[in-house]
Amino acid sequence: MEFRRLGRSGLSVSEISYGNWITHGSQVEEEQAHACVRAALDAGITTFDTADVYANTAAESVLGRALAGQRRESLEIFTKVFWPTGPGGPNDKGLGRKHIMEAAHGSLKRLGTDYLDLYQAHRFDTTVPLEETMLAFADLVRQGKVLYIGVSEWNAEQISRGAALARELHVPFVSNQPQYSMLWRVIESQVVPASEREGISQIVWSPIAQGVLTGKYQPGAAPPAGSRATDERGGGFVSRFLRDDLLTAVQNLRPLAAEAGLSMAQLAVAWVLQNPNVASAIIGATRPEQVEENVKAAGVTLEPELLKKIDEVLDGFVETDPRRTAVA
Repeated sequence: MEFRRLGRSGLSVSEISYGNWITHGSQVEEEQAHACVRAALDAGITTFDTADVYANTAAESVLGRALAGQRRESLEIFTKVFWPTGPGGPNDKGLGRKHIMEAAHGSLKRLGTDYLDLYQAHRFDTTVPLEETMLAFADLVRQGKVLYIGVSEWNAEQISRGAALARELHVPFVSNQPQYSMLWRVIESQVVPASEREGISQIVWSPIAQGVLTGKYQPGAAPPAGSRATDERGGGFVSRFLRDDLLTAVQNLRPLAAEAGLSMAQLAVAWVLQNPNVASAIIGATRPEQVEENVKAAGVTLEPELLKKIDEVLDGFVETDPRRTAVA
């Protein structure tokens, strides 16, 4: 496993991180979830990402139990706040101070830890003054319950505003967590340049485009049984890619992966890691073998000629519009 610094901070994270959106607490049984976490640890992954909204808080609990007994100082545990949790009361969502404080304490309890390495605003909240949000995060940092703060799916202007307040409050704002893959590059034109200016890294989710870039979805064929496209909790994200012309183009990546000595999934994960502003690529898994395969993308360098060929194969199928940020 290779490691990278998160933004301009002193926090190192594993190039491949393990995330449990959809899977833990919903898609797979707890024993299988624990097996996937053990596989991640055995592969050298030290960075684990979750959110309170995943499986309505159950995913955090599963991850906490799976990591129990591990040396806490050797792990980086990340979670997020914003989406509704609990019974859905008026303060059970958003980035108001009350919800942030209560959500943080709930996450700490479920994860079985005294502190979070990174606490992230899961989306931007247009209904709450940004000053209130950032002050709440700052107070959690000063209390020692959070070490660093980050965001997810914020656009360039929101990141810059947040970073300015973080400097005033002397809070380490170090990351953004966007969707990013060969097919979904909406962060490249605005979010990445803004992040570089502010000393912020990307921790990217869905580097294999919800499984599409593995090549398992075939043009003209029904999605494989048990795949993300057949899961009503996550199928909405993958559906945008399930077009025969796009799936045909993806199949044309096979010889390029073979040329690099990689599987399709490894090629996709290695591709996002070629971006120097990306600190870590989040992988999910329903089986330990998926973890074991995907971690082999760590430390891989793709030659410029191969990157050019990938762009040629996917020409016309790549989403680059920065306005699609936070519409994911």
